[in-house]
Amino acid sequence: MKNHIFLGGLLILFLIELVALSLFTLSKEEISQDTVAVNEIVKTLQNDWDSLEKHKNHTSLSYVVLDLDGAVLYRTTARLSESINAAISHKDTILDIKIDGQLAGKLIVYNNDALAFQHRHRLTILTILTIMLLQGCICASYFFYIRHVMIKPFEKMKDFAERIADGNLDIPLKMDRQNLFGAFTESFDIMRTELKKSRIAEANANESKKELVAKLSHDIKTPIASIKAASEVGAALSPDKKNRQTYEQIIQKADQINTLITNLFSATLEELHELSVTPSALKSEELPALLENADYLHRAVIPSIPDCVLFADKLRLQQVLDNLFANSYKYANTNIHVTAHMTDNYFTISIEDYGKGVDRQELPLLKEKFKRGSNTKNIEGAGLGLYISDYCMNKMLGRLDIENGTTGLKATVWIALHRTI
Repeated sequence: MKNHIFLGGLLILFLIELVALSLFTLSKEEISQDTVAVNEIVKTLQNDWDSLEKHKNHTSLSYVVLDLDGAVLYRTTARLSESINAAISHKDTILDIKIDGQLAGKLIVYNNDALAFQHRHRLTILTILTIMLLQGCICASYFFYIRHVMIKPFEKMKDFAERIADGNLDIPLKMDRQNLFGAFTESFDIMRTELKKSRIAEANANESKKELVAKLSHDIKTPIASIKAASEVGAALSPDKKNRQTYEQIIQKADQINTLITNLFSATLEELHELSVTPSALKSEELPALLENADYLHRAVIPSIPDCVLFADKLRLQQVLDNLFANSYKYANTNIHVTAHMTDNYFTISIEDYGKGVDRQELPLLKEKFKRGSNTKNIEGAGLGLYISDYCMNKMLGRLDIENGTTGLKATVWIALHRTI
């Protein structure tokens, strides 16, 4: 409020000075003489006319005395008008001097009011311009002061807010406690500190939840493995065919539960940056065992594998193959056609079922987290198997391609050859 009053008063004063300067500049010069002093001069000249050399000026006026022929009889100072024409042009006062009623000469009283007026005129203008210049300096100083104490702090707070919006909560907001906005900026920095604490607490809470999910997923595997082992023993020892089928269903469901738990465990570990993929040299002669382990329902014919050295993590590659076969069992429930080929840089394994495949537009989405095809609505699943498999293959410098083949959905695993690494 005080700043507004100061600026308003300064502006009003500035406008008043402009108006005064304009009026004074446009004003006309007024010519006047001191009539008393002029009359006194006339009177003394009449008395001293016969002896003007003894005449003395008792006034502050300057004047010249001329005879009838225009000759100078007396003057108070030099550089005065010495003729009637010059006096008229200079706007001097011209009076007749009469002696005994007869015209004896002329009195020219010098008009020094014009010179004084011009002097006052210039002095006034100079004074007003000086005041205006001072006011301009004051305004400029005030502007820089306002910029320093108001504008710059707001600019800093703007940059600070942008950093906060970008998630950067580590850089504090510099503040000057002597500044008008010192307490304001301090409140902003307190907000940053509290936000950072909240982010850390939220991250710790999420981390704890993920660790809990990972731990539970790992712990559930143990009873599932026991159920599966007991069912396998029961199926092997049971003489009744119907009982064996029941045991086989239990085994199949245990495998499905184990696959889902593995996917959940792997996804949780990945978010915790704990999903370890450590590829190394792997002989191709180990691939048939990995394929047979993945095809636990024996719906595929394992092809012959040429000799080569692969660059892969055996555990993660087994997980990838497990996910692909489990998806084929779950969604197609048909026999599986497996082919293997070796190129210059990769060894490829293609797994294709005899189902209907998926919509072409959905193919690019299948490898994303929690994404599933529209034909899987009534089938249990989390949408993590292909996402995890693609992640593992990328970490092993390979890749996973999903496409519609000639008979159904086709998944191709590209495993890098060790000699190209």
